[in-house]
Amino acid sequence: MVLGGGDADGTGHELRGRDAAMDGALASLYGRERAPGGRAPDGGRRTAGLGASAPGVARWLGDIRTYFPSSVVQVMQRDAIDRLGLSALLLEPEMLEAVEADVHLVGTLLSLNKVMPETTRETARAVVRKVVEQLEKKLATRTRATLTGALDRSARIARPRHRDIDWDRTIRANLKNYLPEYRTVVPERLIGYGRAAQSVKKDVVLCIDQSGSMAASVVYASVFGAVLASMRALDTRLVVFDTAVVDLTDQLDDPVDVLFGTQLGGGTDINRALAYCQSRITRPAETVVVLISDLYEGGIRDEMLKRVAAMKASGVQFVTLLALSDGGAPAYDREHAAALAALGAPAFACTPDRFPDVMAAALEKRPLPIPDMTEQR
Repeated sequence: MVLGGGDADGTGHELRGRDAAMDGALASLYGRERAPGGRAPDGGRRTAGLGASAPGVARWLGDIRTYFPSSVVQVMQRDAIDRLGLSALLLEPEMLEAVEADVHLVGTLLSLNKVMPETTRETARAVVRKVVEQLEKKLATRTRATLTGALDRSARIARPRHRDIDWDRTIRANLKNYLPEYRTVVPERLIGYGRAAQSVKKDVVLCIDQSGSMAASVVYASVFGAVLASMRALDTRLVVFDTAVVDLTDQLDDPVDVLFGTQLGGGTDINRALAYCQSRITRPAETVVVLISDLYEGGIRDEMLKRVAAMKASGVQFVTLLALSDGGAPAYDREHAAALAALGAPAFACTPDRFPDVMAAALEKRPLPIPDMTEQR
């Protein structure tokens, strides 16, 4: 693309062999549109060339996987879907088998779920499962380790048995009682771990906006929901919403089922979703509610804010994530975000690798690790 096409656009050098093939693959996607008469607007020969031909797209998918690394292939596939309107081709099994699977492709497949023919559905599920398993492998271990530690710390008791004493915290809490002449600390206050691991200690409610712009967040939240549900010390509920509310908690043992239970697109009624979540809270002081939404509310704004205020007043730890993805700064309703911040529930975007730390802070009822909001503008 740097050298251009035709006679190399005046460089005096012509692309050959593999370089010419790579240039052709790039030109098929990023070349300028044909003007009337079949020539590029400036009279050159570089044009967009994928069209709607399934065989042509299949060959192109094979070419880009040959010439470019996986990360670049994923970007090019995403651009092909956005720029050239190739979503319909993903309804064909042979197309799905040729693509490089990633979170964004899963989001596209989920948006096509309701129009997907049966001949494609199983292939689509296999593609989604592959991505989900990769994400679980990447995220599950750290999430469980981080949250197990948070749950242990939040269960500390003041009169522990000897084997339950948290010596590190106990020593730090009693440094003022250090006796230099004996070179020892007198532990007037013992801090220990609780041993109530058999019972559920915390309730977690994930409330996920499934409007079209939240596709990647839905994928990550479903994976995290399955991980949280696998921890016996947590009672996890997963709710998705647009203008309707769907409780997918009974499908949390398989995040692929959760994802195919969503319906990306449509409107947004955050107030209705929070009303449902609020009705399911039985232990406010032991509950964390995580709202994942860009906050473009189509319901009753004032009622939404009243519900958040009521939950916080009852002791609920309320977390608002504008996005749960690697996508960078999200588009969101700044007025609603400011209103939530005024209630003590600041809204911020969160990458998947930071989500365990956010949840750990919420479970321990300590300040959330909120990133610099200027970085998200």
